Amino acid sequence: MTEPSKSFSARSDAAYFVKAALVGLLVGGLATGFHSGLEFMFAQYGALRASLGSGYLPYLVSICISAICVTGAFLIVQRVAPEAAGSGIQEIEGAMEDKRPLNWARVLVAKFFGGLLALGSGLVLGREGPTIHMGAMTAEAISKSGNVTAPEHKGLLAAGAAAGLAAAFNAPLAAILFIVEETRRQFPFSYRTYMAVIIASILSAAVMEELTHIGPILLVEVSYIPVWSFLLLGLLGIFLGALGVFFNYALITVMDLFLRIPKGLRWLPALAIGALTGILLNAFPDATGGGEDLVHHLIASNYGVYALLLLTLLRFGGVLFSYASGVPGGIFAPMLSIATCAGLAFGVASVEWLPIESDFRAACAVAAMGGFFAASVRAPLVGVVLVMELTGAYALIMPVLVTCTTASLTAHHLGGRPIYEQLLERTLRLAGESVDDEKDKTPVQLGTRES
Repeated sequence: MTEPSKSFSARSDAAYFVKAALVGLLVGGLATGFHSGLEFMFAQYGALRASLGSGYLPYLVSICISAICVTGAFLIVQRVAPEAAGSGIQEIEGAMEDKRPLNWARVLVAKFFGGLLALGSGLVLGREGPTIHMGAMTAEAISKSGNVTAPEHKGLLAAGAAAGLAAAFNAPLAAILFIVEETRRQFPFSYRTYMAVIIASILSAAVMEELTHIGPILLVEVSYIPVWSFLLLGLLGIFLGALGVFFNYALITVMDLFLRIPKGLRWLPALAIGALTGILLNAFPDATGGGEDLVHHLIASNYGVYALLLLTLLRFGGVLFSYASGVPGGIFAPMLSIATCAGLAFGVASVEWLPIESDFRAACAVAAMGGFFAASVRAPLVGVVLVMELTGAYALIMPVLVTCTTASLTAHHLGGRPIYEQLLERTLRLAGESVDDEKDKTPVQLGTRES
């Protein structure tokens, strides 16, 4: 006979996994709607600029539209759900530590509509931030429908966040590993919660792929590169490690700078940043947008080193000011585009100065994506897997591993800290919450907590 306790455990597991599956399906549908809305806005906005021809008119129209959209996004966030600003990942981690609010309905409204306005205006922000936060809030809504324990509740929040990342990039494995590496201090590891993350990620990505028919969104065709060139990629990783530490410092600094503006006037930076974005949409469109479509163009183009470095600088500054403006948006996609520019510059210089195949420049671009991500987020395994799933360049798994490892080691030895850890601490301090000076950063071993 089946023991009653085992039978009850199986039934409760099944009920919990059904909730996780529902989270995955709903998040996949929500992310698809968000993605489709953005694509519609991009197409209509681009067609409008093209119809205006040349001269000053397209600049004036773009300045007005982008400024209004960014300011509107800022006001939506401030009046509906202030915690919806930025990517929201730090908010999810804070909620899993029972230190941040969970106003799921308000966040969903602010994140969806504010995100459409902010990203649709051309800001250098990624769609993955809104989908991750909306995914967690969808899970919060589902968790209200039945009795779940505190660890199970946090597990569903993590599953929703993973589902949002999986749908945004069609990268379910990277989304699962992101929970393992990024939320290792908050996530209540158990068989039940871990499987919930896997189920939600798979279903969310499946819904997104079925409805949009999108495969690897940054597909790059590359061949194997010689092993001796790994030394060059190690040097690239060292540079990216330093760049990642500086990026984190610069982002927090710009956010604190904007905080000095009187509260009643904080819409002015949003207005100014939107207006500048409208100018760049016409003058230098490669310096705008999240950058997902830019990677293909850059790798296929013949930009020189100086042009690539200029684009790196513009996109670097663009994401700092876009994120600090207080609108919804993520930094993953912009980071990948910044890394592509920097990696290509390194690759172009290497091809010009060393006896190496021209494919090496594309390899540098792919490896740099993972390296910069690993240096800033300090999740090297996620960086490797995310880049593999995004680009489909599995022939470069060893080069990407080399670059991610050296970048992460460099960031560590330079005293850098994970960007979302810094953002969470900043958020808690501004909210008057206590912040632990010393936190245990040792990953919890899988299976050490009971369901």
